[in-house]
Amino acid sequence: MSIDTTRLKDYFTHLQTRIVGELEAFDGQPFRSDSWDRPEGGGGVSRLIEQGDVFERGGVNFSHVAGRSLPATATAVRPQLAGRAWQAMGVSLVLHPENPYCPTAHMNVRCFVATKDGEEDVWWFGGGMDLTPYYAFEDDVRHFHARCKAALAPFGDGVHAKYKQWCDEYFFLKHRNEPRGVGGVFFDDLNDGGFERCFALTQAVGDVFTQAYLPILAKRRDTPYGERERDFQAYRRGRYVEFNLVWDRGTLFGLQSGGRTESILMSLPPVVKWRYDWQPEAGTPEAELYEKYLQPRDWA
Repeated sequence: MSIDTTRLKDYFTHLQTRIVGELEAFDGQPFRSDSWDRPEGGGGVSRLIEQGDVFERGGVNFSHVAGRSLPATATAVRPQLAGRAWQAMGVSLVLHPENPYCPTAHMNVRCFVATKDGEEDVWWFGGGMDLTPYYAFEDDVRHFHARCKAALAPFGDGVHAKYKQWCDEYFFLKHRNEPRGVGGVFFDDLNDGGFERCFALTQAVGDVFTQAYLPILAKRRDTPYGERERDFQAYRRGRYVEFNLVWDRGTLFGLQSGGRTESILMSLPPVVKWRYDWQPEAGTPEAELYEKYLQPRDWA
């Protein structure tokens, strides 16, 4: 089977445009646009906001990178890719609101295609979304997970449960023995059931993101906060940085394959703090995050 990559690119670029439009309308400030080319092949468009009315920093990136061969780290894991040209494309976003009562959110949807003359294309999809609150509200977490579950419902019984568990396991800081946030859904290496099913599932995840996230921000964006909340937010953002730089496969692939560094690292928050062996005081809202929300459970 030969994959129509133009069709894929059309979806991903339109998804980026739609999401940025919704975020600009919500925030009230425009996103800047930064196009880039990769010498080895391909490029992308980064859409970024800093010091917006809601988002302290956020980025919605489209990338389409290509090459004649993959890094040795990739072919060692997947020897069937040796000697194949490849393309990887998708949309990746991370949004860091300024208000500590508004959670950080991440979403990405992507496709990988490897080709070789005279042989079938090798392809798969990946993606997901997850929520990282600092001061969590059960209604918000349940809403986010319910939208994820509804988006995946048409693709079979057990699909949401599988991808929800995969998210809990993936967005986990092994060196801290704690989750990054309250999860969502995550999938990778998706090629079972045929191309059309996998593409439709990936679109369902990308298309539902703003429905899952923006209603939460609408409820929390005007919640009063002070230095205590900002300080805790900065501390917990440190966990976000640790995960992205140590464990995230997308970050590592982007850097190893010669992607644009500024676009890859746009996921990092602008204000972060670390402390030595700090623990929240018992009975505080900060402790509640650890005790109630940073524990995998069936939120939907």
